[in-house]
Amino acid sequence: MTSQTRARAAIILAAGQGTRMKSPLPKVLHPVAHRAMLDHAIDAAVGLSCERIVVVVGTHSPEVRAHVVKRLGEAAIAVQDPPLGTGHAVRAAEQALTGFDGDVVVTFGDVPLLKAADIAPVFAGEGVTVIGFEARDPGAYGRLIIDGDTLTAITEAKEASAEVLAVTACNSGVMAAPAALLFSLLAEVRNDNAKGEYYLTDVVELARRAGHPTRVVFAAEDSVMGVNSQAELAQAESLFQSVQRETFLAAGVTMSAPDTVHFAWDTQVGGGTVIEPYVVFGPGAVIEGGARIRSFSHVEGAHVASGAEVGPYARLRPGADLAEGVKVGNFVEVKNVKMAAGAKANHLAYLGDGSVGAAANIGAGTIFCNYDGFNKARTEIGARAFIGSNSSLVAPVSVGAGAIVASGSVITEDVPENALAFGRTRQTLKPDAGAAFREKAKAKKDAAKAAKQK
Repeated sequence: MTSQTRARAAIILAAGQGTRMKSPLPKVLHPVAHRAMLDHAIDAAVGLSCERIVVVVGTHSPEVRAHVVKRLGEAAIAVQDPPLGTGHAVRAAEQALTGFDGDVVVTFGDVPLLKAADIAPVFAGEGVTVIGFEARDPGAYGRLIIDGDTLTAITEAKEASAEVLAVTACNSGVMAAPAALLFSLLAEVRNDNAKGEYYLTDVVELARRAGHPTRVVFAAEDSVMGVNSQAELAQAESLFQSVQRETFLAAGVTMSAPDTVHFAWDTQVGGGTVIEPYVVFGPGAVIEGGARIRSFSHVEGAHVASGAEVGPYARLRPGADLAEGVKVGNFVEVKNVKMAAGAKANHLAYLGDGSVGAAANIGAGTIFCNYDGFNKARTEIGARAFIGSNSSLVAPVSVGAGAIVASGSVITEDVPENALAFGRTRQTLKPDAGAAFREKAKAKKDAAKAAKQK
């Protein structure tokens, strides 16, 4: 059986305490592009078609364990207790991989930019394979000593000679090997070092001594960057956004100020879309080609069809579904509402839980009153209906096709098709009462001011 056809498994190391993050949130749960770093690592393993994924967690972070169990199940958990180095962490996953006969790759829960395509080459050979990178500033990274196609050693910077320190090929920490070989080599790793820890990198020397092939494949430095601090988290976010912007620009998306647009990990945008400056996409946004997203808008969990226009200063929340030609204007919020072709809500409205028919017009200040403090209810607006400004539609309620709701109305009952609905009291006029009110109010204010000065 060739390495390309062997079964694959992934061990993701996520037991570090992450003290340099200085945050109550466990390090690997910090998000990059609105997705936990650990989920990025799991995504890469899924993308590699790994039939087993094991995440090594520590006892100090029950939140990490719960996160993994929710996504992968209890069988994906291995516990490292106490933490005694990377080699020890990988051995903690051995029992979870009992009976597995295939290749195992070891990755990290705090390396969010590493993709399946970056990792895949480790499975192309036999023996032990390490992912390396050419460092702009090698610094404290372990150096890879390479002879032709063979990885002859990994030398830690603190133990390296001046000649070795000049090497720019560095170790990412990601390693792959057949499961049986990996765990047999790890069983030989010793902790006779200053920290008393078991190092995964020792596997390379042990493999060479035993006559197994050792090799290195290279990935871009940015793709293998680890996150250990808030500054590095921000750097990872910046790198992710840079790649996404370049990808969308290349696909025909127009962005006049791309550095001001922020995407989520799963944002979909079709070519021909125009995205104005200062737009933020949360998870689950799907924008079809030819739409326009105007400045200072926030789009999350929403679908925007071709020809629709959003913003400026609009907010689309999960469940918003805008058909062709829909206009959602400034300071309009839409949540769980499907707006049919040509419908408009141009300004200052809240549309929550319901539907808006084709070519309907929602006036400024309209509110779908969808929540009674306990339950949500829907508001249904028919095609070509006109909702006057400053109207409150108290759900559950429907307004039929072609109906008109007068401005300032509070609608609590269904409005039939083509009807005209008023939900307000009759205006009352009292001649000269305004002048009398002002005189009375001024006298009261003057009296209070005089009393205060005494």
